[in-house]
Amino acid sequence: MLFPMRKILFFGLAVVAFHLFNGCASSQKIAALKPEPDDAAPLLYDNAVSFINLPIKIKLKDIENQTNKYLTGLIYEDNKIDDDDIEMKIWKLAPISIQNQNGKIKTVLPLKAYVKYRIGTSRLGIDLYDTREFNFNGVVTLLSDVGLTNWKLNTNTELKSLDWTESPSVTVLGKAVPITYLINPTVRFFKSKIEKNIDEAISKSMDYKPNVLDALEKICQPFQMSEAYQSWLRVVPVELYTTQSSLQKDAITFDMGLKCNMETLVGQKPESKFDRSKIVLKPVAKMPEHVSANIVAVSSYADASNLMTRNFAGQEFGSGSKKVTVQKVNIWHKDGKMIIALDLLGSLNGTVYLSGVPQYNDQTKEIYFDQLDYAVDTKSRLMRTASWMAQGYILKKMQESCRYSIKPNLDEGRKSMMQYLQNYSPMPGVFINGSINDISFQKIQLTNKAIVAFIKLNGDVNVSVDGLK
Repeated sequence: MLFPMRKILFFGLAVVAFHLFNGCASSQKIAALKPEPDDAAPLLYDNAVSFINLPIKIKLKDIENQTNKYLTGLIYEDNKIDDDDIEMKIWKLAPISIQNQNGKIKTVLPLKAYVKYRIGTSRLGIDLYDTREFNFNGVVTLLSDVGLTNWKLNTNTELKSLDWTESPSVTVLGKAVPITYLINPTVRFFKSKIEKNIDEAISKSMDYKPNVLDALEKICQPFQMSEAYQSWLRVVPVELYTTQSSLQKDAITFDMGLKCNMETLVGQKPESKFDRSKIVLKPVAKMPEHVSANIVAVSSYADASNLMTRNFAGQEFGSGSKKVTVQKVNIWHKDGKMIIALDLLGSLNGTVYLSGVPQYNDQTKEIYFDQLDYAVDTKSRLMRTASWMAQGYILKKMQESCRYSIKPNLDEGRKSMMQYLQNYSPMPGVFINGSINDISFQKIQLTNKAIVAFIKLNGDVNVSVDGLK
């Protein structure tokens, strides 16, 4: 009888030890059914159009400098003396000056003239001519109306006066006649030539299409708003508008407006979508006064999963000996909700699946998941295998980490964009200044590949041209 009693006692101790060991040292496993994601499809979302007003100011001094570069040397030449007994060449003698005169461009052109004047006649095949040559100086004054046509600043110039600073004379039929008296009637021949030269010089010097497109290309290059969150802002132009120009004080002003899509993407640097061959300039009567930008923030599920995995790092969930840590987070879309897969390690090993609806907290600037609960199969399996894990307390604690803030994105976005609004010079002589007054969240849209957040910002942008080269 002694042996059986020892055997029974040993067996009982072994059972107790097994349960103690199993309860303290082993982990339970869960193999819940995975809610399969919706079929993958191309990323499509409703993109709200943005409009950026770009008031442009070009100083007359810059137009003056550029015009002097294009208009140099000989500006008129007449080598035929037989038609009117005069040969003439006119050079620009000194730099042109340009000013505002009652809303028109006043151009003062100092010039030097060479004149060959022929006196006499031809009779019976015999030339009886006396030819004289003169060099003297003068000043031409011109007035120009200003307009914008086909990417260019154009002028309609009219010669208003020609004043000779010296007036040599020639003896005609025994009388001294000022040479200007003979030359002034010929002004009508070179008048249109000088007017045309001035218009062409201003038009060539103020072809702003290359400058505008170069600046747009730089603006449309995706730039990083947050290194930590790997977020990028991309501007995709749709159309470009311009108003008519006007002359105000010492500058020509006109408004340009960029109709565009603005996207914020998370992950690797995206490609630019700028194509200068597709930019068309359209004239309009008036522009809005403020920037109205609708930014599309695209956060792929893979990138959002990585951000939330960081949130769970170093955290334990449970109490006493029943604890788990989240090793990895994966999220995807299914039936209008988000599935959040948590890979667990600890007292429970395996993957549990949560389900919730993404929302935005305007106070904390966070995307979080409302109505968060275990997926149906996960919940039923937890109730059977690890009821402690199914407790609302643990779920609530996990829910606190199932969120990610876009405030750093907004702050970094504002900070990064302000770099482009504080005397930013995309090219020599072009300066951009402005302000961002308000950033507000609009809505969330789910796609099969990403969470798309729509953000609106308002502000002002000013572009000035000062010192074109």
